[in-house]
Amino acid sequence: MARKTATMDPGPDAPAGAVPGLDRLPGGPALFVGRRAELAALRAAAARPAIGRSPVLVLAGRPGSGRTTLAVRFARTAAPAYPDGVLFARLSAPDGGRVPPARAARLLLEQLDPEAPVPLPGTIEDGRDEPACVALREALAGRKVLLVLDDVRDAGQLWPLLADEPGCLVLATTAGPLTGIEDIDPVILGGLDRQASGELLADLVGGTRISCDPVGGADLAEACAARPAALRLMAGWLRGDPKTAVTEAARELTRVLGEESARAAAPKGEASKAAQVAKAAQASKAAKPGQAGQSGKPGNPGRPEKPGKPVPGSTPGKAGKAAKPPTTPVSSTPAGPLASAGSSTSVKGGEKPAEGPAPEPADGGTAGDRTAWVKPGPEPAEPVPVPDSDPLIGAFTLLYGTLPAAQARMLRTLTLAPAQTADPRTASALVGCPAPEAAATLAALVERELLGQEAPAADGSPRYRVPGRLYPRLVRLRELEDRPAETELARARLLERLVRLTESARALLDPASGPGPDPLPAVLRLDSAAHAREWLLGERDLLLGAVADAIGQGDLDGSAGRLVTALLRTLPLTGAAPADLYRLHELVLTVAERHGRPRRASAALLNLGDLQAAAGRWEQAVTHYRAALEHARSAGDEPLCARALEGAAGCHRALGDAVRAADWYGRALGLRQSMGDHAAEARLLARVAEAHAAQRRFDEADREYRAALAVLRRLGDERGREAVGAALADLRERVDAGW
Repeated sequence: MARKTATMDPGPDAPAGAVPGLDRLPGGPALFVGRRAELAALRAAAARPAIGRSPVLVLAGRPGSGRTTLAVRFARTAAPAYPDGVLFARLSAPDGGRVPPARAARLLLEQLDPEAPVPLPGTIEDGRDEPACVALREALAGRKVLLVLDDVRDAGQLWPLLADEPGCLVLATTAGPLTGIEDIDPVILGGLDRQASGELLADLVGGTRISCDPVGGADLAEACAARPAALRLMAGWLRGDPKTAVTEAARELTRVLGEESARAAAPKGEASKAAQVAKAAQASKAAKPGQAGQSGKPGNPGRPEKPGKPVPGSTPGKAGKAAKPPTTPVSSTPAGPLASAGSSTSVKGGEKPAEGPAPEPADGGTAGDRTAWVKPGPEPAEPVPVPDSDPLIGAFTLLYGTLPAAQARMLRTLTLAPAQTADPRTASALVGCPAPEAAATLAALVERELLGQEAPAADGSPRYRVPGRLYPRLVRLRELEDRPAETELARARLLERLVRLTESARALLDPASGPGPDPLPAVLRLDSAAHAREWLLGERDLLLGAVADAIGQGDLDGSAGRLVTALLRTLPLTGAAPADLYRLHELVLTVAERHGRPRRASAALLNLGDLQAAAGRWEQAVTHYRAALEHARSAGDEPLCARALEGAAGCHRALGDAVRAADWYGRALGLRQSMGDHAAEARLLARVAEAHAAQRRFDEADREYRAALAVLRRLGDERGREAVGAALADLRERVDAGW
């Protein structure tokens, strides 16, 4: 099909590889039209001199307005001015979940310097003083970095990440206001202008088809509120039915929107009846030739309608729960709180971007004073839903009705993928088909504008993501059309696939660790140790997310436990950050406490305490050791009790509390002696002696050192005797010198 080349923004992209991090930006659609005024406004704002902190540019728009695509376009053109790299993070999950700023900070730190240590999580993941946020701001000092933060929910996610470094630039996209941060003048996205809408439709549907019916094209753009996502979905619907006129597409979308609005406005008791009437009307409409949804049409061969089930009418929130739809329809241009955020300026087609000098710091504040530009304690915001009367939902409903059964099932099932992101390996496991078939289905869904393309995986595998604007409706469709047993089986297949991939990676990275699992099919196989390491590091967040999702739902703890075990054995072979291991041990603790397994819970807490102690966070470590001791006592496990006591004693020793250190070491010593563990007994005797010496109780310290020497002599441990003997000699020398 011939396509017209749309007019693109003339700004040049940065050459591939010229700026670190450009490859981690989302791929986005190949076609970019319009938005010249908005791009000019962003460039003008970025060019203003910054004072005191990193300047913040905000792109605000309703779901489907193209804010992420525009942000990526701007980032690619602006990247040469930031030679230290481009960082990218999403601050909302497709299910509406809010990503804590600390988690985003750890991801950004890893992107900035993969070899740098990443701090362990703090007690809370919000706030400017969280360790990862502090480390990120320190790492950005003196650098010129462009941070692209997509789908920011509230200012509480953003302000902990803002560094006191004017050489960096933060570009944030959001669906709602970011109240709480001063000196933000958002660029608000409405619909495309008429010319850009026509160019987009002409390129996606075919120039001849649109030019022959310019009135129909204009009507369709108006029905879509000129929003890019809805236009793309309707273009996909028209491509699937070449005989349907563009004018008819506009009428069909208007009809569907009317039905959705009536269903949303119907009383609760009449909603089911209204849905059945709408479905009957759609079926009668489909019986006419040339109409969307025609029975037996090539786009949907043999896919029967399910009678009696209403078309989804509510927007589910996180975890598939129904959220309250807004009572007012959404206009093509954001209004209400979005338009009134600070001194917001909506940039519309044809208007000149705002220009002028940089704003001065607030009275009484200084450029380097955080209180001059941020309000403390912004409250977390709720996600902005897509109401049922939105053109985006109407366009999706039409296009979804034309999908072949395999594509529709794939699309629904991808909502089960971790972070709603999948590649052919994981997608084939979810739907239970060969990987080549899954790859073809994924490519077809991208072609129909129903999936977004992500940056490729480290091994080059293509990756796809369910758009957040469609996720709630797809969850609802999955709940209506798929049996719960099918959904659980899909999740179990995914976990088992990840277990096999992780274990095969371990076998490649450490051949001496034992035989690996049965070989996977060639198209799924990891070919070498280098390939295994790339896959593990590239998919680490998705692997951890899969475990967290499974454990959060609580019905696949067996499969999730096997994946946790495989990851704990494999990730250290890649030099994984302690923060990843910390997260895994937290998940183990969750499962252990859920199933009432105190011994396993104690072991998980001990591992968490060890990681905190290794990071020098002694107060947090001693809290974990105390909790481990309680679980170990309830399980009657003396070795775990002794280990917890010794760990807590070491924390008190590091904190300079010699009295508590001696007490806890003494209690651990008593347990080790009762167990007959002589090596541990000698070690603890020496530790008790050190604690006594710190309290200037030299006689007791001398006695414990001599007892340790006696135990080591019986064990025949010459190196241990030399070390303890040297410590005893040093103690006596200092006592003789009058210490």
